[in-house]
Amino acid sequence: MSSRLILPHRRLRDRMSEEAFQQWVIELARVCGWRYYHTRYSKRSPSGFPDLVLVRNGLLIFAELKSEKGRVTTDQQDWLDELDDVVPVIAVFVWRPSDMEQIARVLT
Repeated sequence: MSSRLILPHRRLRDRMSEEAFQQWVIELARVCGWRYYHTRYSKRSPSGFPDLVLVRNGLLIFAELKSEKGRVTTDQQDWLDELDDVVPVIAVFVWRPSDMEQIARVLT
């Protein structure tokens, strides 16, 4: 694993911006062989779609990324609820910097 993917100290995670956290997740996904999609300019897209779509070896993940204090909007929760009901099962997450250990377990 890349040295810059070392988990930051918990105090730093509490202050991590959503953008920095997203870059950490994307880099971890890339290092671990995941394909990913992120809509960079979502102004013309339907609101609420999750931040990341990840796929590898038959597993599909939709992840909404938030800072520790970030809140999931109603539109975001509606998307997450609909995606969570998809059969066959796909993985749907809301990830925060405090979830970095879980994220590393899921993606590695």
